[in-house]
Amino acid sequence: MLINGAGIYGIFLFLIYYMQLNPGYSPVKSGVALLPMVAVIGVTASVGNVKLMPRLGPKPLITLGLLVNAAGLAWLTRIGVHSDYASALLGPLIVTGFGSGLIFAAAANTGTSGVAEHDAGIASASVNTGQQLGGAIGTALLNTIAASATTSYLASHGRGRPAPQLAQLALIHGYTTVFWWCAAIFAAGALVCGALLRRGPLTRPGDIPAREPSRQAVAARS
Repeated sequence: MLINGAGIYGIFLFLIYYMQLNPGYSPVKSGVALLPMVAVIGVTASVGNVKLMPRLGPKPLITLGLLVNAAGLAWLTRIGVHSDYASALLGPLIVTGFGSGLIFAAAANTGTSGVAEHDAGIASASVNTGQQLGGAIGTALLNTIAASATTSYLASHGRGRPAPQLAQLALIHGYTTVFWWCAAIFAAGALVCGALLRRGPLTRPGDIPAREPSRQAVAARS
């Protein structure tokens, strides 16, 4: 959740910047533009939680979700000054919604699985705290990266006060640099989670089948 929280702010923050400063969306229109991603997250999380988690467990869902998010952010690097919503933004938003839905469905259950009832609140809070920390770290890191990339672009392509078109190109360069970094964060997270998470569905102490009695025990009883 920390990794996902850090990477997803590439959309929640810098894609909003792009939509408001380049196509000129209002704050309300920018929020509405994110609704397809939110809808896909809800559907995917529900299906993943009910249908996929009991069969596959968290490892394939979280790993695949992070890889899908990496692909969605890499797709967003194709935006330009005059890109439109349907061709440049809708597809990556749907893809990222699908990946995030898989992550949310698996991570919340895994974070509270096998925890005693009196510790369930603490375990759930730990999951949420990880996501909030990731968002805080991601915001600080990605803002620094965007500012550095934009400044470097302006310094290498012009002197003095930049023209409006050059300023827009510099902003686009900053956004796409951030999106590439987010894609790398998600890809690294997929490697980490794929290596650390256990295979198979989640199990509880009551779900573990009792061992069959050994031959010696059977002979002793007889």
